[in-house]
Amino acid sequence: MTKSTKFDREQVIDKATNLYWQKGFHGTSMRQLQDVIDMRPGSIYAAFGSKEGLFKETLAHYTQQGLLTLERCCTTEHSILAGLKAFVKELIIVQAEQAPSSMCMLAKTIGELTNDNSELLDEAKSSLKTIESAFQTQLEKAQLQGEIGLDKDCALMARHLQIQIAGLRTYSKAYDGQLPLAQMIDQIFDSPPF
Repeated sequence: MTKSTKFDREQVIDKATNLYWQKGFHGTSMRQLQDVIDMRPGSIYAAFGSKEGLFKETLAHYTQQGLLTLERCCTTEHSILAGLKAFVKELIIVQAEQAPSSMCMLAKTIGELTNDNSELLDEAKSSLKTIESAFQTQLEKAQLQGEIGLDKDCALMARHLQIQIAGLRTYSKAYDGQLPLAQMIDQIFDSPPF
């Protein structure tokens, strides 16, 4: 008779995401993982293959959550550009107070890992590109709806937006919330390439 799985996989991945996001891949020990997700090493290996396997799933989970937030913001605001701005404000202002780290988990991972962890590094890079592609898709929709001129390069704007988000998240951490972040976010959308 086989033992049935006695854990909620989604809940485990969510808790592991928060731990990895806070401490990074190398800064997270197996002991910390065990305590946070309430699983023993054998169970972790049976369910996820390895610490790396679990980390890879947390990167996918983090990315999916970001894409869902982006979609929600773009569909609930009065325009796509307003949705993009709301998304950036949520990441940089709202989540900064609630998230395990004010830094983007993907950017943090890319900064931490070396080619010794090339598979995880490639996964983080791919996830960052996926989010940038989602920005481009939203910007193209905004262009079709007349919010953005047809002469604008949506790929360039998506790249610019990604860079601005990463930069503001890092920069705001250095100033401990003492920056006019909402105003700085508005400026992203009021200057070239927008």
